[in-house]
Amino acid sequence: MDKSISRRGFVKGVAGSAAALALLPQRLRGELLKSAYTSPNVVLVRFGGGVRRQEVLQASTTWAPYFLKELAPQGTLYSRMEISEMGGDPAEKLDTSHSQGTMFLLTGKYEKHRDIEDGFLASRFESSVPTLFEYLRTAYDLAPHEALLINGEDRTDEEFYTFSNMHQFGYDVRGEALSLYRFKVWKLRRELAGTGLDEKTRRQKAQELAKMESIDYRIKGGLEYAPAMERFWESWADYYGRDGFRNPRGDQLLAELTVRAMEQLQPRLTMVNFQDSDYVHWGNPSHYTRGIAIIDGCIRRLVEASQRLDAYRDNTVFVIVPDCGRDDNKLVRVPYQHHFNSRSSHEIFCLVMGPGVPKGRVVDRLVNQVQVAATIGGIMRMPTAHTEGEALKEALG
Repeated sequence: MDKSISRRGFVKGVAGSAAALALLPQRLRGELLKSAYTSPNVVLVRFGGGVRRQEVLQASTTWAPYFLKELAPQGTLYSRMEISEMGGDPAEKLDTSHSQGTMFLLTGKYEKHRDIEDGFLASRFESSVPTLFEYLRTAYDLAPHEALLINGEDRTDEEFYTFSNMHQFGYDVRGEALSLYRFKVWKLRRELAGTGLDEKTRRQKAQELAKMESIDYRIKGGLEYAPAMERFWESWADYYGRDGFRNPRGDQLLAELTVRAMEQLQPRLTMVNFQDSDYVHWGNPSHYTRGIAIIDGCIRRLVEASQRLDAYRDNTVFVIVPDCGRDDNKLVRVPYQHHFNSRSSHEIFCLVMGPGVPKGRVVDRLVNQVQVAATIGGIMRMPTAHTEGEALKEALG
């Protein structure tokens, strides 16, 4: 073969490909230039519902023995993480609550979040900077279900924390979500597509579906269900039925969704929003401690699944961190609420555990919740240009 001709042909082909690529829209060019993902999987566990260090990190009072005695020695524990204030202006004081903490973890930025319509106790927040899901899908050739949020059934607002409103990010590089809300939407669509409903029932179900699909105005044309998600919910319905009475509830539901997702969808980044400890708002202190114990058992199940499944074994980093702390108010019947913005409601912790993370290390220097996002960016080798905090260097080896 004439090597000079071969070289000319190669150069001509490359030039032609580049010219063709230049004619594509910018977003499509970006899709074609993305790399395959080869770094570790990450499971970000929101030790949710707000928990204090006292009931988790102190051996004599812990309700999370698996986390403290078995997991912590396998990784790097940050025992003095906090949620910092933004500044001296009282109007800009951060709320130490669940949705806000979730946003801080996902974006690595402190913002004074408000509901888009100022709804009472509503948390329809819109981030001004990208989430971890957007960073990941912008950098790598991954489908939405490979950047996955597992969400509780009574926090529907948090379904839509998988994308921001920032230019060049947003819905097209969103993550996917799993929850009973998503299952109910899928089920209603299936029922309305069938022929066995009378007109009154069909009208009622259509109204119910329209109400559910209107929760977030940014979703044009309703939620999308890719083939992988259709198969997932079909499998769920085959096992648990469509009535909603046979599947687990609370955080045990989230653990079941997560394990099934690891088996069937194999997400690279998963955030699990546990929340059972927040049932203390019903007024019984044991709901708080019992919730911590349930979350502890759910974390065990996720870790054991990662050790069992080929796609996750020896290739998965767990990042376990509360959404917020809780108050320590001895003057009220339930001393550990989290709405009084007390010091202990800002005091949290973080465990990073997995391949490449030093074992048995306890870091007692003061670190910040917004550093979690940059740390995950370092583990997954993706830029997180709009985060405020630097990565937790001890966890990166």
